Amino acid sequence: MIRTVSLVKEYNVGGSVVHALDQVDLEIKAGDMVAITGPSGSGKSTLMNILGCLDRPDKGEYYLAGEDVAKLGKDRLAEIRNRRIGFVFQTFNLLPRITSLENVELPLLYQGHAQAKVRASKALEVVGLADRAHHEPNQLSGGQRQRVAIARAIVTDPAIILADEPTGNLDSRTGVEIMAIFARLNQEGRTILVVTHEADIAAYCRRQVHMRDGKIQEIHVASAPPAPPSPN
Repeated sequence: MIRTVSLVKEYNVGGSVVHALDQVDLEIKAGDMVAITGPSGSGKSTLMNILGCLDRPDKGEYYLAGEDVAKLGKDRLAEIRNRRIGFVFQTFNLLPRITSLENVELPLLYQGHAQAKVRASKALEVVGLADRAHHEPNQLSGGQRQRVAIARAIVTDPAIILADEPTGNLDSRTGVEIMAIFARLNQEGRTILVVTHEADIAAYCRRQVHMRDGKIQEIHVASAPPAPPSPN
């Protein structure tokens, strides 16, 4: 599903070159559930942005489902983001003055989908928020907002979900409930990548890719990750 070859990303900061990614080689199979971990500045968010086609590497190759996307144009990258990848962010990124249902509909409206409202309703059911469809974000708890964000991420039926610190703004119990949703989506066949600095959250993933100084330092494969509780 995902393969990177010698990815390099550099930034010029105050006249010095910072190696955000330094010769990163990574393979992720379809249906895998992977945590990308590491301290602040390790390169994990930079890697996530490139894997999500939000940024380009300076050097190296990135293959998504066999297609070299590192050199594609902006329009093609936007199409891939909209149809193949679902994004979940730490800060939820919901529009504040529209309902949960309308937030979830947005990706489908950009596609001109005729059944946007029906599919958005089903996505909210998947994350257990059908009864909050007409609530605005400020009427929801943090965990509920993140569920809306997950519903928005899956409404286009993407093969891959990229989650950047999805539990960072949540208490530990709610964070585990969010991981339960990701685990269930993974069991349904979706590839899940989670960027996190929390070891207990990373432990729910079958593979943990630990980064430091722009390099992959270690890859840990769990024999049997703990099963999160069923989400409410």
